[in-house]
Amino acid sequence: MLGKKRSKKTGDAGSSKRKGIGKSTHFTEFSQEMRPKLNEFRNSLGLIFHNPSVVLGIIFILLVFGVAAAAPIIAPPADADEPYRIPNDFGVPPKSPGTDGYVFGTGQLGIDVYYGIVWGARTTIYTSLLVVGISMFIGLMLGAIAGFYGGKIDNLIMRVTDVFLALPSLILAMAVSSVLSRDINSIILALVIVWWTPYARLIRGQVMAIKENTYVEAARAIGAKKQRILFRHVVPNSLAPLMVSVTLDIGAVALTAAGLSYIGFGVDSGYAEWGRMVSDGQRWFVQGSWWTVVFPGMSILIFTMGFSLLGDGLRDIMDPRAKR
Repeated sequence: MLGKKRSKKTGDAGSSKRKGIGKSTHFTEFSQEMRPKLNEFRNSLGLIFHNPSVVLGIIFILLVFGVAAAAPIIAPPADADEPYRIPNDFGVPPKSPGTDGYVFGTGQLGIDVYYGIVWGARTTIYTSLLVVGISMFIGLMLGAIAGFYGGKIDNLIMRVTDVFLALPSLILAMAVSSVLSRDINSIILALVIVWWTPYARLIRGQVMAIKENTYVEAARAIGAKKQRILFRHVVPNSLAPLMVSVTLDIGAVALTAAGLSYIGFGVDSGYAEWGRMVSDGQRWFVQGSWWTVVFPGMSILIFTMGFSLLGDGLRDIMDPRAKR
């Protein structure tokens, strides 16, 4: 009995040791596999922070995001239920910056320009990220399916895409906005409808090229399901060009949304949205109240330029041949 117990204990100890060795081996293999990727990531970060354009773009982006994050502290809303409604004193004409405690002065009907800039940062970030995120998801799914399966599915998806691309994007967004309610969510919906198509075409082209690679053929040979091949092997390797496109599009969406509000297809007057503030302030701008347009206009410029510089820098890093 004692011999059996000792044998059992010895066997358990050996089994535990083997498990420990197995875990150690797996960890070592994982570390060896991840080391090149970590080195590549470290090198990419080095290239990013040695690119002056990228650094400047990141500074602009962090500035806007910092203002948006601190909005409830640096510009407390008078009405917690409607924080995006700019407070006003119904004063006419607008007050210049620094007058009566208004840091950036007042605009139409005495709206606080400083408050509109601060809370408008949140509006712009919310609009841009949501439009780009939803559009990217739709375009990614449709483009990947079209490029991978081909045939009738590809023809159907691409013909629908061509119909949307045939229409001027701003005109289509205006048409959609005109039949919807005048709020920020209507702008988002209108922009998503016109913004998904470039992503679909981009991903389709990437998928069509990558699906012919050797590792995809190997996955097919061992009997992997098509869905697994598509979303496990093909799509992840198609995302690199998408990163640059997404970064550039965040600024482009912000500019387009501001344009819609400027020409009257966006939010109502008095809402904390930079394009609307420029539209409301242009009447007073020509009469000498420059701050009603300059401050919101500079905010749009900083946000769009930040993502434009970052996107250009990422493109140069990821594809040196794209440098001009």
